[in-house]
Amino acid sequence: MPDRPQTDPPLALELLVHGVAGASPAELLGDPRTVRVTGDSTAAVFRRTADADAEAHPERYAGLPVPEAYCWSRLTSGNGARALWLLLLPFMVANLAHWARPAAPTGLAAAPAPRAVRTYGVLVRILALSLTVLLIAAACEVALDLVAWQCAGSATCTAPGSPLGFLAPDGGGWWSQPGRRLALGALVPAALTGLLWFLSNRTWSAYESQPPPAGAADPDTASDTAPALGRPGFWYGRRIVARLRAAHTAAGLLTVAVAVSAPTAAHDRRTAATAPGLEAVGWITQTLLAAGAVTVAWVVCRRGRTEDRPDHRLDRAVVSLLPGAALVLLAAVLVHACLARPGWTSAGRLPGDFAFGVIMLGQGLCVLALAAVARYLHRRAPDPGAALRGLGGPAVAMLGCALGGVMSGGVAQRVADWMDGGATPGTAGAPLAGPPVLLSWQASVLPPLLLVLALLAAWFAARGARTRRRLAATVAAEYPGETPDMARSRRIAGARTAAALTDSAPWFVAAVSGITLVLGAGALAGAWCTGQVPGEAARAAPPLLEAAARAAQDAGSWLIGLGIALFAAWGRRAYRDPAARRTIGILWDVGTFWPRAAHPFAPPCYAERAVPDLTWRMTGWTGRTGGRLVISGHSQGSVLAAAAVWQLPPPVRRRVALLTYGSPLARLYGRWFPAYFGPGPLTALHRDIDCWRNLWRATDPIGGPALPGPRSPEVDRGPLADPLAYGRSAHHPLPAPILGHADYQADPAFAAERAALLARLERAARAEVPAQRPGVSKGWAASADPPGTAG
Repeated sequence: MPDRPQTDPPLALELLVHGVAGASPAELLGDPRTVRVTGDSTAAVFRRTADADAEAHPERYAGLPVPEAYCWSRLTSGNGARALWLLLLPFMVANLAHWARPAAPTGLAAAPAPRAVRTYGVLVRILALSLTVLLIAAACEVALDLVAWQCAGSATCTAPGSPLGFLAPDGGGWWSQPGRRLALGALVPAALTGLLWFLSNRTWSAYESQPPPAGAADPDTASDTAPALGRPGFWYGRRIVARLRAAHTAAGLLTVAVAVSAPTAAHDRRTAATAPGLEAVGWITQTLLAAGAVTVAWVVCRRGRTEDRPDHRLDRAVVSLLPGAALVLLAAVLVHACLARPGWTSAGRLPGDFAFGVIMLGQGLCVLALAAVARYLHRRAPDPGAALRGLGGPAVAMLGCALGGVMSGGVAQRVADWMDGGATPGTAGAPLAGPPVLLSWQASVLPPLLLVLALLAAWFAARGARTRRRLAATVAAEYPGETPDMARSRRIAGARTAAALTDSAPWFVAAVSGITLVLGAGALAGAWCTGQVPGEAARAAPPLLEAAARAAQDAGSWLIGLGIALFAAWGRRAYRDPAARRTIGILWDVGTFWPRAAHPFAPPCYAERAVPDLTWRMTGWTGRTGGRLVISGHSQGSVLAAAAVWQLPPPVRRRVALLTYGSPLARLYGRWFPAYFGPGPLTALHRDIDCWRNLWRATDPIGGPALPGPRSPEVDRGPLADPLAYGRSAHHPLPAPILGHADYQADPAFAAERAALLARLERAARAEVPAQRPGVSKGWAASADPPGTAG
């Protein structure tokens, strides 16, 4: 029950939640004097200084809500370490593919498809595991193959005075033997694996370690038709993240061990007559490595997320023993490689072609299988608004594989080019054999891919120009009494046309994914069939084809080098410049909303901190005061607000209204994540919280209608006029700006809808019997405030 007497009318609160790019408390509240009510330096609730004691003086706010702002931007753009998250971009995209699956059949008459949903999750987790192996394999390629094997084994890199001189094979030093050089180089990818483990563990403690107040079982197999985001354990993935972290860490360490063990065991088999003991040890270590790989795959495939209950248990054996056993096995392999092997010399490349080819082939087959499962689910529960007719998840997964391949292969290509001086790696006369030829083939497909993308962009631009001309002819008619101004009409039509391009994004993603899959298959076939880089493989071809192959190889190498340089420069700037870090934070605002269900090394999920913050705040404040509350979310803040409302207990939800504006709930999230924000879940949200209004503009590239179908007018108001005035007038003496995605609160419709929601909540509160006005529902702490609800 409220701890203060109920006022008439009851005190009202407006909880503002900003969108991407963040906003300061002063900007949100329109007052430079603000005070933190609750929270910490990372995410907190602020009020104007004059409103800090509003609960003690409710008579001051008759008919007006008390504004307070929840600022969460530092969750994604805090200190300089956020710049390191750029390295985790492929992992983030793979994690998004998990959440982009089509909706499963629901309802009493629908036959559930738990096996298909579970299969989808298993395939995404396997794909995510392959990205970790690919990253560590690329690090092994640079540190072991290019540096420790090729460069350190040649006179070019080990001349007197060279940093690698102590590795010279003709120097007679302890490190001159190839096995010992490989063991030394293995420390680099092993350290990278440890860094990934450290970042994942640290970010978990900072972002996702707060348990929810209640819990419930796996939504993939649950028969409950409640929206997944309303399940108590949705925002608490402690068990699955810990399991996956252990498995991926072990996979990285085992990849390093295989990279060292494979050439060592091959040499021991060739010299088995002189050293039979070494061959036996090699067979034992390789058997243990195979057993470790099977164990890692079993851990990844065995269990997915649990959401119907907060799963506080940890699989202690997996979390502790699996990475530890992999580390011990790696140490044993390194010791075995350091044993004396007289006469062993390094020549050519390490066996990396086959390894990278198997990873690339496995990823392609996994994406195709994922597409088959997604298409099956979409046919079982058709959703016309789903991106690419249910194939959005596989398309996103393909992009994650492409990013991983470009980033990992690009580093190897650049290092090889740097070591070779003026020569081209892999060509005749080059001092070093260079990286696996597959990486050169992958680089060679970049120019044709970019050419196709340029043609697609030109086609979209031409279509947009035609649409702009058509719209410009009708804009002036929307403002009665105004004199037509073609320049003004073209600017307004251009803003609407640019905003409409968002609806074409799925097909652009489909084109990129499809072309990448086809070109990747061609690169794999070319590398395996010829065994040479494209320029060398085309020597006997017609002159035009040979010139095209060499041009594609050279241009692809330079494009990858340019991309790596820009990537490093962007990361360096983000590390030093908070403004640039906020720009990168926009990317994380969109990509890290979802929990880490597929890849534990992805950037952390800020919503696992923000959603519980908002839920506790709304529950605690309404329970203490008995007042009304409007949670007001803009852009990505509207997604957080909706997720928090889903988590509220029903008695609290009856005191809360939802006001969204510039919201991507249906336009982006409903299209790309139909299982969680599709028509079914959003209709259920409207049913659960009747007081919901959504504002949108035709010039907004992100926001749109929230509720699909004929019930949209019950929630949506729009498109709002933008600009508010066509020309100059007595009310608008200066030209009104085209606002697009910004400044929704400047529109008169905002204040009107907020007042209507508060009035509706007040009427609902008056209709209740006083004894039925609960403060905090069962399952929440009613005898004391929940954590973080001071004020």
